[in-house]
Amino acid sequence: MLTDSEIISTLEMLENEHLDVRTVTLGISLLDCASHDPAKVKNKIQSKIMHFAENLVPYCDRIGQKYGIPVVNKRVAVSPIALVGAALTSAQLVDIAHTLNAVAQEVNVDFIGGFSALVQKGIARGDQALIEAIPHALAATDRVCASVNVASTKAGINMDAVMHMGRTIKQAAKLTAEKDGLACAKLCVFANIPQDIPFMAGAYLGIGEADAVINVGVSGPGVVKKAIDRALTTNPDLDLGQLSDLIKKTAYKVTRVGELIGREVAENLKISFGVVDLSLAPTPNVGDSVGEIFQSMGLLSIGVPGTTAALALLNDAVKKGGAFASSRVGGLSGAFIPVSEDLNISESARKGHISLEKLEAITSVCSVGLDMVAIPGDTSAESIAAIIADEMAIGVINNKTTATRLIPVPGKAAGDVAHFGGLLGQSTIISVNNGPNENRFIRHGGLIPAPLQSLSN
Repeated sequence: MLTDSEIISTLEMLENEHLDVRTVTLGISLLDCASHDPAKVKNKIQSKIMHFAENLVPYCDRIGQKYGIPVVNKRVAVSPIALVGAALTSAQLVDIAHTLNAVAQEVNVDFIGGFSALVQKGIARGDQALIEAIPHALAATDRVCASVNVASTKAGINMDAVMHMGRTIKQAAKLTAEKDGLACAKLCVFANIPQDIPFMAGAYLGIGEADAVINVGVSGPGVVKKAIDRALTTNPDLDLGQLSDLIKKTAYKVTRVGELIGREVAENLKISFGVVDLSLAPTPNVGDSVGEIFQSMGLLSIGVPGTTAALALLNDAVKKGGAFASSRVGGLSGAFIPVSEDLNISESARKGHISLEKLEAITSVCSVGLDMVAIPGDTSAESIAAIIADEMAIGVINNKTTATRLIPVPGKAAGDVAHFGGLLGQSTIISVNNGPNENRFIRHGGLIPAPLQSLSN
């Protein structure tokens, strides 16, 4: 039970500190929509999504108004389309993407995720067709998001898939060159992808999930920053252990809010409640920044020495607070570092405080990876694949989720600014060491074997 003071502080979070339910994501299994006939697949997909999702947005709006807690994004995540459309060609899967986009518009959700493949150990026929379809599918739709899992601690790193994704990203950027490579902002490459992510662009419904499930993503970077600022104003001598405890308590309250909303939405839709993903996901708005938390803790900027230690403290405290608040914490649950989506981090990139190498270093302790990183348009496919491989290695060796959302911006160089619009924001393009050149290491392909710690049975 919350005390009176905790209730009052939660109300203050809502009023002044950008606390919201960032997303309610309805996961829908489409495995029973599979067929050799693309027309049947499209009809089944449209019918099933409409059946489960037609009331999602009205219920979220109504419940948000009831509690005074806005649900900012309403989304749908589906089973990996590489499985649903395993019998289809690449061109037919692009048509499936159009169907997903149309039904997303019809039920009025912001994004639909699950144009996905799981290829950590090998690439099947359906996986190959889907990966080939990704550039055209993302370029031709505005609500479809894609993800490909190319590595896991149990399987190792599929370097053939990594190289394939380097080429895919280059092509997706080329097809949306007039929008600074915007298609790439809807594509994540993962190691150890969870089955229950509510946040885009990585959301999909895992194979072991129910037929339909509600997952909630709650975000509160502004809440955490304000809590730290208040505490240090009162007592500037707080040590880092005390700050960690403060963040845990704040995360606890944020998690309880998210679960309250999520369970009521699930009850209204008469489907299962899944998880609360407590991830500090920023927006380009002032006061809603993960980067500002580092400054509140005493750093000049994210990226300077001390950043990795501060992020480790923050991520650990968020997870502990969420786990204490609910037995249904899942997804990624930690701190996102999306460069273009966080005004403070984007500014740090502009000033040169944070580099690609430092971003990679801090992904060893954050919840995602190289997220919304704009790189020069002349970066070679091999260099992009090599960046992905490095990030996958961090995830595989440390048995954690890591990912990349890289955007090679056509026609622009390091120091230029890429504009993506809306929640995707803008960012200074970060230089890539040896970027334009080929990378013979990546061309070897094959499988980087799973580490010794994979033998955990």
